[in-house]
Amino acid sequence: MKEIIMVKYGEIALKGINKKTFEDMLQNNIKRRLKLIGQFAYSRNQSTIYIEPQDDNTDMHTVVESLKRVFGIGAIQKCAVFPKDFDTVANNVGEYLKDTLADAKTFKVEAKRADKTFPMNSPQIQQALGDAVLDAFPHLEVDVHNPEVTVRLEIRDVGAYLSAKRITGAGGMPVGSSGKALLMLSGGIDSPVAGYMMAKRGLVVDCIHYISPPYTSERALLKVQKLCEQMTDWCGDIMFYCVPFTEIQEALRDNCPEEYFTVLMRRLMVKIANIVCKRDKYGAIITGESLAQVASQTLPALYCTNTAAEFPVFRPVIGMDKIEITEIARKIGTFETSILPYEDCCTVFSPKHPRTKPHIEDILAAESSYDFDSMIAEAVSKTTVRRFKYGEETVFLD
Repeated sequence: MKEIIMVKYGEIALKGINKKTFEDMLQNNIKRRLKLIGQFAYSRNQSTIYIEPQDDNTDMHTVVESLKRVFGIGAIQKCAVFPKDFDTVANNVGEYLKDTLADAKTFKVEAKRADKTFPMNSPQIQQALGDAVLDAFPHLEVDVHNPEVTVRLEIRDVGAYLSAKRITGAGGMPVGSSGKALLMLSGGIDSPVAGYMMAKRGLVVDCIHYISPPYTSERALLKVQKLCEQMTDWCGDIMFYCVPFTEIQEALRDNCPEEYFTVLMRRLMVKIANIVCKRDKYGAIITGESLAQVASQTLPALYCTNTAAEFPVFRPVIGMDKIEITEIARKIGTFETSILPYEDCCTVFSPKHPRTKPHIEDILAAESSYDFDSMIAEAVSKTTVRRFKYGEETVFLD
């Protein structure tokens, strides 16, 4: 029996005259994901994308698992496709739904008749299909309020679609529909989560990372590269900018008050990100900062950092605590990598007693005490760029 997947829109369904633009972007994102699995035919109708495998041996479970990480999808349904003849559907209910209903206890039926020429209306379809399900699975009971399984039949223009499991999609907007932004990616838990959350809002998320050899190790860099590779499951391909930061940090250490070091370092990182954003046309900077989590993330410290930015700074985890952030990190698969014990440059030169309420006048005075602008330009000129592609595993040293 022929089986396809129906992808239901999320927020896209609410769009107006530019809805088609979002639909095209979502379908293209789906195609890029699934091309690694097999060949598929695509069609669209009534806020639904139909995905039909061209090979009978296609692993549909793998297809569904891949689609669950595509932003813009509201729901995913694996369906059997039949001619628009109710008897044909009823005669195949037992065979197609046996794996789903054999161990279930309760069910209900939902029917949708998009093709109004079909001779049965929706209530009639529901009644007749319910009878067919009970005939095939007499142990079941009907529960219209809280069923264990919902059997769905949709009568559409080109066929009848039978399913018994609707999987919640990733939601959000298609990646690329909101522009692109640069994520300041550290080796910690928070910043990958921040990138995931902004990709969910339709941003292409690329990453910038700062290294300070010999104070930071090769393993620390490999850890961050692994995080990038893991983020591609949700964000798609990622450009990775790796900035040499050792000389800047040593200059900070030697020429500026220690208590301001962390805020000054963040400002110089932002200034480097400004240059990359201008050059490569990013519209915003993303950080994993959470209010009051550390000394550099107090309100005064964040203000001092913000004044260095020439682009909007998005902080999607700003109001979350560590437990909430960790839950998302586990969900997206980055947590175990983030907690590996390899330090990034943010932790190497941490002051013993950081100023939690810095004044911008003091920060600017400390920053102007040394020619950091030329060092920033040099760091940008030595920045390396690598593309992490979805579906290609990064070699990581255990």
